[in-house]
Amino acid sequence: MTHPPASASKATPLRITPFLLVVAMLFVGFLITANILAVKIARIGIFTVPAAIVVFPLTYLFDDVLTEVWGYAASRIVIWTGFLANALVVFFIECAIALPGVVPGQDAAFRSVLGGTPRIVIASFVAYLAGEFLNSYVLARLKVATEGRFLWLRTIGSTVVGQSVDTALFISIAFTGILAPHVLLATIAGVAVLKICYEVIATPLTYAIVTALKHHEHSDVYDRETVFSPIPFRQVFSALKGTAA
Repeated sequence: MTHPPASASKATPLRITPFLLVVAMLFVGFLITANILAVKIARIGIFTVPAAIVVFPLTYLFDDVLTEVWGYAASRIVIWTGFLANALVVFFIECAIALPGVVPGQDAAFRSVLGGTPRIVIASFVAYLAGEFLNSYVLARLKVATEGRFLWLRTIGSTVVGQSVDTALFISIAFTGILAPHVLLATIAGVAVLKICYEVIATPLTYAIVTALKHHEHSDVYDRETVFSPIPFRQVFSALKGTAA
């Protein structure tokens, strides 16, 4: 049985590096792109899905990379950064929609493409936070449990949990009362299966990125003593205490 080096077993201060910033940027970029594309409903085979499915699963891939290489703490920061960035995009889109257009018919077209109902926006935010944090948590726990072996098990297993919860929450909050119950369940199952298949197909890419980054960054964090609260209350209180002192 192989074991991680002693230095990898203990939590170390997060070191901000150019590659960490690039991965964080890609995560946030894919997230915002997915939320813009989600307004279009497309058909893939027998499945009816949001067009965002072409890019949204990549946020899970990069969440896996963040947690596997830099640990849950790094993933937590980037997840909240993505949430804030998406909230700002939604806010400024609504500001733009409120401005009177000059071209006839432009206002209606602009709103139909970029505007979102409060119910859809809330569903998106709740599903995103629950799914991404669960994905990162499950991967971090599995990494410790498997002593760093079976990366494929961690990436696929965490995606099954995270994407299933994300899909179930989003579709339930957004479409309960609009879709018939059997259609609602079929849509949840279909979208979740497609997202998980996406992760399975992308596993070689995940392996390549993780291997390259671990080698370059000399980072392979094991979250043995991590506090897995989505909101790092302990760190916030410590920072406030230090500022007050």
